[in-house]
Amino acid sequence: MQQSFVAKRRFFDDRNFPKGFTRSGRFTLAEGNLLEKHGAAMLELEEGTRQPETAEEQRFLLVCRGEAEAESSYEKVWSKYKKNVQEKKKFHTVFGKKRIADGSDDFSFVETDND
Repeated sequence: MQQSFVAKRRFFDDRNFPKGFTRSGRFTLAEGNLLEKHGAAMLELEEGTRQPETAEEQRFLLVCRGEAEAESSYEKVWSKYKKNVQEKKKFHTVFGKKRIADGSDDFSFVETDND
């Protein structure tokens, strides 16, 4: 029987998780280890640089395409990884490009008598 998700190298994403998956606080120790050990194979499958060799890998591709719900630990951790990477790309700020001056945000200094 052929094993699924065999990777030739460890998987690291220093750009999004510079301290590692488990130290990021977004993955459990088991999830981080699974990503590190099998993530390179999962990435190759998703990108199409590797052909699926087992039924489990074929199903994984269905999950990647959104055609099936994640059920296996591989599918769940990869879905979680992708979600976390997409969330990191969103950038929120309290400063906008335009300032609306409607007079409602008057922050003038007002003296009070606190005797």
